[in-house]
Amino acid sequence: MKAMKENLRVLVTGAAGLVGAEVTARLAAAGHEVTALVHDNPALVRNDGSPLESSAVTCLSGDVTKPRLGLSEAAYQALTAGGLDRIVHCAAITDFGLPDEVYQAVNVDGTAHVVELARAGGIPLVHVSTAYVCGERDGLIRETELDEGQQLANAYETSKFRAETLVHKAQVDGVRAAIVRPSIVVGEEHTGAVREYKNIYVVLKLTTEGRVRSLPGLYEARLDLVPVDYVADVITEVTHRFEEAAGRTFHAVGAPLTLRDFSDVMAEYPPFQVPRFVPPTSFDALRLSRRERLYYERVVTLYASYFRRRMRFDDSHTARLTTRGAPERGQDFLRRIFDHCLESGYLGLPPADDTEVGTRPGGTGAQASAVTNGTGPAGSDALGAAR
Repeated sequence: MKAMKENLRVLVTGAAGLVGAEVTARLAAAGHEVTALVHDNPALVRNDGSPLESSAVTCLSGDVTKPRLGLSEAAYQALTAGGLDRIVHCAAITDFGLPDEVYQAVNVDGTAHVVELARAGGIPLVHVSTAYVCGERDGLIRETELDEGQQLANAYETSKFRAETLVHKAQVDGVRAAIVRPSIVVGEEHTGAVREYKNIYVVLKLTTEGRVRSLPGLYEARLDLVPVDYVADVITEVTHRFEEAAGRTFHAVGAPLTLRDFSDVMAEYPPFQVPRFVPPTSFDALRLSRRERLYYERVVTLYASYFRRRMRFDDSHTARLTTRGAPERGQDFLRRIFDHCLESGYLGLPPADDTEVGTRPGGTGAQASAVTNGTGPAGSDALGAAR
């Protein structure tokens, strides 16, 4: 990574989250003066479970959903009056299935409040979005594209699209910003290790344990999985090299695996059940058993649109800016993810009692992880907020 001639004063929102903690650790290790905005979770824990040294980072209690980030007027003025060289906005709600107002408060209003801080202090902003602001488009998704009239699949995507739109409008008004769009963030590139099992991991658990045996999907559909360490490296380098990155968008993406890849790799593991993907036009949830239908309705429907998308993400801006090579692609990375899930005990255990879904009302989004897991930290600091 290119060395800086000076130390930076950096505010990281969402510093307690999976990505935010890794970005915070990298910036602190590079010698920068890092302030971590936290809310409910002042303990910063890295992806490998190790705590960040408290001496390396200053924690600031705040709330992105509130004006001035929930800070006192004096604390806010200290940030705007030359107290920062960069803002890295990682704070977001990434769980699916939550009320629309939660996404609006954290992802949209939270971004508006961060943009206002950047504007008030003339502070360069690195905004972390998602590659899935592309919605349900197919084909090549370019880093230069945002509003292409696409259909957005859920409230999470809609909120991130609105947040990124706010950043683009702020740039027109003079706020200097760069945008990083990760795809589906999963475990570390070389070990598959991840500190929390959310989103795609929930679906993997349901399917490999045979709780859901049939899903609507296309075998040629692609899921783009990206290692958390690669995402953190890209965000950190964009922060370091902001003068080159300003005004541009960077896809932090990884291995575009087809559902056929998932099926083939799952079949290599004796403990795993392999789901059958049925063309969406032929799928009928009423044909599922009562137990399967409950899991399908409460969890799988949140992710169903991802099983029919056939996009691939252009990352030419990222390749030209960063010195870190692209992450390993293909089935070997997926095997690494499965291996870690087996070693940690997240996958490969006998299914829990069939009544679990029925006894956990509202078991979607953040709660779906609890329904299908019961172990492992959520690591959520929603208002600080976690990513």
